[in-house]
Amino acid sequence: MIFISEAESTALVTHELAYAAARRALLAAVDEDAHSFPAVLGHGSARANRFTVKSAATAEVAGLKVGSYWPGNAERGLPRHNSLVLLFDQEVGRIGAVIEAGQANAYRTAAADAVAADALARPDARALAVFGTGHQAFHECAALARVREFEVVRVVARDADRGAAFARKLAGHGLTAVPASAEEACRSSDVVVTATTSRAPLFDAAWIGPGTHVASMGSDARGKQELPPELLATARLFCDWPAQSREIGEFQHAPAHAEPTALGHVLSGRSPGRRSADEITVFDSSGIGLQDLFLAVALLEAREHRAQPGS
Repeated sequence: MIFISEAESTALVTHELAYAAARRALLAAVDEDAHSFPAVLGHGSARANRFTVKSAATAEVAGLKVGSYWPGNAERGLPRHNSLVLLFDQEVGRIGAVIEAGQANAYRTAAADAVAADALARPDARALAVFGTGHQAFHECAALARVREFEVVRVVARDADRGAAFARKLAGHGLTAVPASAEEACRSSDVVVTATTSRAPLFDAAWIGPGTHVASMGSDARGKQELPPELLATARLFCDWPAQSREIGEFQHAPAHAEPTALGHVLSGRSPGRRSADEITVFDSSGIGLQDLFLAVALLEAREHRAQPGS
């Protein structure tokens, strides 16, 4: 059995690796031989400590990811999010690889939004708004900045000090960033990404102007909500996996008649993406097991390449 530790996967992962893996996964998700199974949501002995099991299979890979969220870890100086990916040896049904991927998972999640933005956001998008100041919000900004040349990132935070600190952190990584109110950020940005644990809309639908691309990545359980339902009633909706998005993703709050399009169909050319400069597009990233499996495969390939002489 192959084992990749958290330290090793962190050393191997890059935004480029995660983007390529996410794109492969989103394309694979719409293949006939791909199977994404319903997510299992659970909690630890303390109900605040939560975990999710996501599993999937294709002709080339099968396995699962266990993602955990222990909010009290912040007080211990430990990451609140952790991730463990298990890949089957499909010949005998035993586990063939175990990959600790807590940090890599942040790259993986951001990469899906970057693939969606690359396909759906206007090519001339120059202003990004981000709701949230956590670990994932940072990776979202870094990944999105790879697919569009943002001149400014507007940071929306509940706490002004955290917002200012986050803007400084982004500036330290080459992104011009400023704190902003929710309304100011939405009205003056071409791409809006929400990376929170919210259970209520973060902004008013009327603040989103024509041509904006909106990405929600925080809604991954029943009851979570970041976007106003009014926006979902008028925008074109895209997601990683429609069945899951309707069940635990942002589109659990979409009108019954709305039909989200799997992003894989856009990437493969089977469905249109953005159809005009004024169209508002929304991408819901509830996260599918195939993303984890293809990320794990990419990490294994990178590890093998690094071990080769002359690499």
